[in-house]
Amino acid sequence: MCIRDRRRVHGILILEMDKAKSEVISSAGFSTRAIHMERAEDSAGTLVFPINTSVSFEESGNFTYARQGNPTRDALEKVMCSLEKAKHSFVLPSGNGAGSFITHLLRPGDHILACQDMYGGLIGYFDNLATPVLNYSLTYANFADKAQFMAGFKENTRFVWLESPTNPLLNIYDIREIAKVCKEKKAYLVFDNTFYTPYLLNPLELGVDIVIHSGTKYIGGHSDIMIGFVCVNDEDIYKKLKELYELYGGCPSPFECYLALRGLKTLPVRMKRAQRNALKLAQMLEKSPQIEKVFYPGLPSHEGYELNKKQARGTGAIVSFKLKGADVDTSVKFCLALHLFCFAGSLGGVEGLVCVPTQFTHGALPPEFKKKVGVTDNLVRISLGIEDYEDIEKDITNALKAIS
Repeated sequence: MCIRDRRRVHGILILEMDKAKSEVISSAGFSTRAIHMERAEDSAGTLVFPINTSVSFEESGNFTYARQGNPTRDALEKVMCSLEKAKHSFVLPSGNGAGSFITHLLRPGDHILACQDMYGGLIGYFDNLATPVLNYSLTYANFADKAQFMAGFKENTRFVWLESPTNPLLNIYDIREIAKVCKEKKAYLVFDNTFYTPYLLNPLELGVDIVIHSGTKYIGGHSDIMIGFVCVNDEDIYKKLKELYELYGGCPSPFECYLALRGLKTLPVRMKRAQRNALKLAQMLEKSPQIEKVFYPGLPSHEGYELNKKQARGTGAIVSFKLKGADVDTSVKFCLALHLFCFAGSLGGVEGLVCVPTQFTHGALPPEFKKKVGVTDNLVRISLGIEDYEDIEKDITNALKAIS
């Protein structure tokens, strides 16, 4: 008797086993769920969820058309829900795609209050498309200054946009307190969890309404895909986003979804290793006479050190620092003197990356804005990979010597 026949003959037993397996996996720890959750969604019993490339499906099944839903994408959404502790999730083609997608919940004239030291790519979207074309109004504020934060609200504020840690200065904000204010003001709190990932932080548990990710970074983890996520718990928000998603047309291919599922399986081990490297490097740089200041929430000297311990399970793998007395040419020279770090504007891969934010993430922004938020020409941002730390320290030391 073939396996297929045995499953049919012993159908009740197999169904009971599948149900028990699903219950065990759903209640397991983060790493276990990251590895096995996709298996709980696959009735075929495969170890790796298959790439389903079909565009159309028979009407009698669970899917009808790939823009509305796809088995591989559906499996990824369910895994992300489990890890982010969300009821619903959506997969988008990129992190910026996820951010721009949720703004379609707004109407012309609605107001967005955003933290001023956020990712430059989304600032570019807000300034060049959301406000002049879609007619949203926008205010940037220093969320560390409570008076300035509160003054930023208007009667038509619908979104409050937050990162913690921020990109690239790694400021830490009190997510619970900000979420409380947003509830009082009847504004949705949007949180970009790209830097910490669900492994280190679950913002929905702290009162956030909408979580977005650039899965291109740590979730993919190998610098070979572009993908984004939106995660929510509120049913009203979900229903609105579900309708928008089917109309929006911004869905990644099944292959990207497969690669993201693969990346999630190793997220915990990659994050632990990269975070360990980041802490060691930050401690080393803090002792260097060539460094003006180090920005890393794992250092006791960081202003958000204690707050971060209360709301997150780690301190991430990004280290930013200011070279003492350096101009942009010196900062670039330092980056180019590195041999193990690629001079590039992304982050979150297994390999180390380095950039000068004024020339990369915030390159298109006005000089006065960069100066206001503290993104200066002597600021360098490093994304730590999983290389041997001894090699990393040697590479950084040699690059510092090159500019001394």
